[in-house]
Amino acid sequence: MSFQVFGLPVSRGIAIGRAVLVSSSRVDVDHYFVAEAEVEIARLRESRDVVAAELSCLQRDLPADAPSELSALLDVHLMLLHDDALIVATEQWIRERHYNAEWALSAQLEVLARQFDEMEDDYLRERKADVEQVVERMLRAMARGASPVIADSEDSPRVLAADAEPLVLVANDIAPADMLHFKRSVFTGFVTDVGGKTSHTAIVARSLDIPAVVGAREGSRVIRQDDLLVIDGDAGLVIVNPSDIVLEEYRFRQRQGELEREKLTRLRHTPAVTMDGERIELLANIELPADAKAAVACGAVGVGLFRTEFLFMNRAGELPTEDEQFEAYRAVVVAMSGSPVTIRTVDIGADKPLDRMTAGELRHEHGLNPALGLRAIRWSLSEPAMFRQQVRAILRASAFGRVRLLIPMLTHVSEAAQVIEAIERAKQQLVDAGRPFGAIELGAMVEVPAAALVLPSFLRLFDFVSIGTNDLIQYTLALDRGDESVAHLYDPWHPAILMLVEGVIRQARAAGKAVSVCGEMAGDPAFTELLISMGLRSFSMHPSQIASIKQNVLRTDSRRLAPLVRTVFGSEDVWAGCEELRDAVGAGGTMKA
Repeated sequence: MSFQVFGLPVSRGIAIGRAVLVSSSRVDVDHYFVAEAEVEIARLRESRDVVAAELSCLQRDLPADAPSELSALLDVHLMLLHDDALIVATEQWIRERHYNAEWALSAQLEVLARQFDEMEDDYLRERKADVEQVVERMLRAMARGASPVIADSEDSPRVLAADAEPLVLVANDIAPADMLHFKRSVFTGFVTDVGGKTSHTAIVARSLDIPAVVGAREGSRVIRQDDLLVIDGDAGLVIVNPSDIVLEEYRFRQRQGELEREKLTRLRHTPAVTMDGERIELLANIELPADAKAAVACGAVGVGLFRTEFLFMNRAGELPTEDEQFEAYRAVVVAMSGSPVTIRTVDIGADKPLDRMTAGELRHEHGLNPALGLRAIRWSLSEPAMFRQQVRAILRASAFGRVRLLIPMLTHVSEAAQVIEAIERAKQQLVDAGRPFGAIELGAMVEVPAAALVLPSFLRLFDFVSIGTNDLIQYTLALDRGDESVAHLYDPWHPAILMLVEGVIRQARAAGKAVSVCGEMAGDPAFTELLISMGLRSFSMHPSQIASIKQNVLRTDSRRLAPLVRTVFGSEDVWAGCEELRDAVGAGGTMKA
């Protein structure tokens, strides 16, 4: 049966593929791809044998006065353990999709549960609970066993065979750390129940340049394993099991989109210069050292944001050593061949927690509002040894190229003073150890209204500033950017946001300090001309967004909107002025938000 699911459009384009549910099992399991299918199949069979032995032991030790139905129930569970519909079919998931054993087993449970739900006989329909109990026992048995071999290289079997059907990931939500497992994966689209336009799932989907719909509410509950899905990332629509006519229409639109992307790739080596001769710096946001290669390939002239927190994730709570960090930072610096690399200190906390928040045994406890708690530079300053370790690693990498150090979520000058002191101590430690390092530029992120309002104080201490529009919008408008229930209030065109952004750009330029935007507004074609008219000359975004932004830069005359910008932000009715700006951007030929 065909039906539609509606959500928020967060990453444009069309995706068509089979549904892969990662949050549909009756128990929580890990979901990742594996390098060795036979190893996972061995784990699956071992768990079956362990559970079979447990059930046989239970049956053998039943007291004489036990109800006969109990023994019969154990017989049913033993029979299910050796049923091809469970074991052989699960092995097929592992061989064909390279799922880990737990994921494959939960996927097959979903298929069997659907079959039981569709049975007319009440007794047979209730047998679904038996299958769930057997699967849960097997999952617990696997949890007690050895860890599997996880596929983690670019040559891993996560690449689909030429004749394989594309896959679409469907989940309640996807944590940033979990996204690392899927970064170079087989998925052609994402659907999540929760999230807003700047939730991390949305950001990753855009960074991977694949269609996505978030905030789909009950999507993961009504969509079933292996359903055929069409994701319309432009409309925020998911079509489940479409008719042949609808499917063909979307396949045509998908081909048109692919042709358009191919045209944009031809701009890779074209300088980003406006029609009136203003040179614009287009930088890349990256999460891992391997991303530097993609940045160069897409024509980035440097790295505007290296999110180092991803080096700290998926490590069972163990922090990376100084040498590990140094090698990662150096790899990026070397890959960029002299172009600037902006490395942000770890932005841990809130929606990006570590398994263990210190190198000791204390585990992080979320506050009532983690977005306003111990995160980013606040956490780093609370762990001075860890912070100096990261700073030393970054300083050492600066000996191999141009490095800029960026500090996230500053709100107080006292924090800036502590940062500068920590950097000086780290430098002295390197001098004492005889380790070389180069000169670095020090920058502050403006992502809290407080920082924007007292910017002159920060400009006296820092060499440059970078505007993180995602958090700036969140904190200014007092809304959780990952909460779909308030997603309609998330508005980058809000006058307060535009006033803060314009003010930061104007003050930084007046002070002779470099300024860039590294949030989602930088990669949104709707804002290219407006930001340039405000005086911005440096944009940082995911590599996949560079071509479309460059196309807009080439079509922009920086002088066209400049007088209107000055008028709007000097007027009393800024609401009407910002609407006029929005209309003027649309009239100029760039895409509206």
